[in-house]
Amino acid sequence: MTAKTRSHWKEYGTALCATLITATAGTCFGWPSPTLPYLYSANSSIPTSKDEGSWMVSIMILCSALTPIPSAYFADRFGRKTTLLLGAIPFILGWVLVIVAKSVAILYVARMFSGLGYGIVYTVAPMYTGEIATNEVRGALSTLITLMNKVGILAQYCIGPFVSMRTLAAINMILPISFVITFIFLPESPYYYLKFERSERAERSLRKLRSGDIRLELKNIEISVQEDMKNRATWCDLISEATNRKALWISLGIFTVQQFCGSAAVVAYAQVIFAVTKSHIKPYQESIILGCVQVATCCLSVILVDRLGRKPLLLLSALGVGLMNGTIGTYFYFSNKANMDHLHWLPITAILIYIVCYAIGLSTVPYVIIGEMFPTNVKLYASCVAHIYTGISMFAVQKLFQVVSDAWGIYTVFWGFSVFSFLGLLFILAVLPETKGKSFACIQAQLRRDVARDNASKLMTVEY
Repeated sequence: MTAKTRSHWKEYGTALCATLITATAGTCFGWPSPTLPYLYSANSSIPTSKDEGSWMVSIMILCSALTPIPSAYFADRFGRKTTLLLGAIPFILGWVLVIVAKSVAILYVARMFSGLGYGIVYTVAPMYTGEIATNEVRGALSTLITLMNKVGILAQYCIGPFVSMRTLAAINMILPISFVITFIFLPESPYYYLKFERSERAERSLRKLRSGDIRLELKNIEISVQEDMKNRATWCDLISEATNRKALWISLGIFTVQQFCGSAAVVAYAQVIFAVTKSHIKPYQESIILGCVQVATCCLSVILVDRLGRKPLLLLSALGVGLMNGTIGTYFYFSNKANMDHLHWLPITAILIYIVCYAIGLSTVPYVIIGEMFPTNVKLYASCVAHIYTGISMFAVQKLFQVVSDAWGIYTVFWGFSVFSFLGLLFILAVLPETKGKSFACIQAQLRRDVARDNASKLMTVEY
């Protein structure tokens, strides 16, 4: 085994331990799917209405928009590693509250704590994995964030239908505790140390992450950080600096497509959606199949993202989810007007294809993009803005799913998701640059060229 291969294995091992916290976030995200049918049932120890259930789903994501800014400050001041360790605390508190809950209000508070942890994780984890990785495997390591999230969701689908709500919460609490026990021994990002001119600590950190001679890479990182930190960045630099503004515009556009294609609603309400269909398979069994396909496809994405590139995967993903959303909406529309028993296989097939298409691109690649498009001095700020925006968008999708379904029919929701997916396809095709295999410096140079070209085009248009 070569030194380069050993280094890659070290990077994967470190990233795998780090992303245990995103598996915890996945358990929180997938928890409503097996739990809501129980809470809605006559046997529930905590009687819950559908409106209360929709708040229970969406309040977690709404609260996740509260923590990116504090997380950015902590990550910048105390380090990425320390902040991720602190992020485990709200998850643990959330599951403890679920175990002792005797009212809907306590479940709301539990979900709020989970949301706070969710915001911390998705602000800092992409940064940490992006900064510990070499260019060759940076995309794959970044997609591990989403893969582990899907593993956490799958665990809910597989375990939730067979145990009580409180037992499920107790099982879920194992993950954040395991994360703290393992991650506390892993190195901090060398970028963070060099940002504060702690060269010896950065060297020790990099030696734990690599095999062989690290002197050249350490020097390159040091040069990159010094270049980025010549002028201390502020929040305003995200807008005032043309390359940052373009990177932010592209990143927010990709996250818009990710959220408004309906993924958050499909995952959280999976068992409820399947209950509406006339499939011969039980809803919880369909959810398990969905979760397995999701994890398998995310594994495929980890392999493909550094081979095919970011843009092709996103284009294929947006096209696929757009077609499947349209298919599912059309099925539900005609199922209200005619006997569709002979097409009982169509909803589960379309949703599974949807999950495959979503998982290979839109599920994973946006977190790679946010880790690659910004220089070190503004990366935290960009991550904050992106995840606040994502949290608000996801909240809107999850909350309005039930509201719009009740008012205008579930088919209207899926047709809306389809329209957003196709608009996103056009956006990705028009503005997204390819970043596969490029260093942070090369990506910034490409953005500067794109900005210069855009300015030249505007000037020619004005003159004409």
